Amino acid sequence: MRSATVGHYERSRSAGGVRSSIQTGTAIVLTSLLVLVSAAAASPPAPPRNLSVADYPWDNGNQIVVRFQPSADAADAPPATAVDHYAIERSVEKDGTYGLVAEVRPLAGAGSDVELSVTLGNCERLQPYFVRVRAVTTAGAKSDPITTAQPVQATRQWMDGNRFWLAPITLILCGAVLIYIELARRGKDLKIRKIAGLEAVDEAVGRATEMGRSCLFVPGITDINDMQTVAGITVLSRVAKTAAQYDARIEVPTSKALVMATARETLESSFLAAGRPDAYNEDLVYYVTDDQFGYVAYLAGHMVREKPAACFYMGSFFAESLVLAETGNSIGAIQVAGTAQPAQLPFFVAACDYTLIGEEFFAASAYLSGEPLQLGSLKGQDVGKLIAGAMIIFGCGLATLASLSLALANTIGPAAGEQFGAVTDFLKNTVLQ
Repeated sequence: MRSATVGHYERSRSAGGVRSSIQTGTAIVLTSLLVLVSAAAASPPAPPRNLSVADYPWDNGNQIVVRFQPSADAADAPPATAVDHYAIERSVEKDGTYGLVAEVRPLAGAGSDVELSVTLGNCERLQPYFVRVRAVTTAGAKSDPITTAQPVQATRQWMDGNRFWLAPITLILCGAVLIYIELARRGKDLKIRKIAGLEAVDEAVGRATEMGRSCLFVPGITDINDMQTVAGITVLSRVAKTAAQYDARIEVPTSKALVMATARETLESSFLAAGRPDAYNEDLVYYVTDDQFGYVAYLAGHMVREKPAACFYMGSFFAESLVLAETGNSIGAIQVAGTAQPAQLPFFVAACDYTLIGEEFFAASAYLSGEPLQLGSLKGQDVGKLIAGAMIIFGCGLATLASLSLALANTIGPAAGEQFGAVTDFLKNTVLQ
């Protein structure tokens, strides 16, 4: 019995030794493999080749172009050591501190002879820059840098190539304006849509005539050098001519002396054109005060006392717009307003019967003037609006197609979405900036 027990013990110790040897050998092999894989993963790739840096042509002097060829062993490298991207770094001194400014990923399936390029923006004009490029693996290992031997400077060109698209649009727009001006000079009737606020002038002045009450015209509170004041004076000529034809009384209180002088001449010309020069009274155009709220206080008191049947607010207005519009509304007057001040438009829209909004105000001025230069410019701007509208529709369509790039890849090819996206980025980042 004892001999059998000893024999069994000897066999068990022998088997345990074999197992221990196998485990030890396996551990050594695995450790060696891990060391080899780690060494391979940590080994840097070969640096990129043939680096060249040049000034970006036809720009505003804030870009440079970096060109290089990929790492020589990037195509044949194992997955763990494959080049993931190339880091482009920039410095103002060759031995100075370099900062990362861009990353370029190699083209899928492209060989090592394909040239890669990237445009670096935000460069200071005429500032010398040194550039270096590193290859970076998927494991994060970086190659030795390849650095430019000579600095490069970003210089301004005679023409910005990124803005070249403006040239044909400018030619089309300016050509349309010149053509319409020439047509207006030759007496051709240019079709211009009717403006509701102008159509209300006859109604407002006619109501004032029937009620035996006056018309009040306020040309804003800015001086004659403001384009809105000039546009308001042009509208005044139409209102004054209608008032002369209907034999209505019109008052024009002003807050600037030069505006008063201009309004008097406009009123006199309008009465003369209507065949009623004897009805013109220059005392109806008068100066009140330059003070903003003093002027508004006078207007509010005048409106409450005299109760004009029609009130016209044409020009540049600020906080007084609400006071004038509410006072006119409280006395039951027909009110027609026009201004290009966006913050004041809500008050006029809420309290007035008709409002000329922004550009419509200037269009009304050109329409009423009847001058070929203004009418031609107005029609030419319509061409510009058509171009802008077409570009908006085109850009929205491209953005929609780019967002559907995955679906397009299965139907008309994987490059379709990238092409739509490139055009969309150009419209968004270049055209709209």
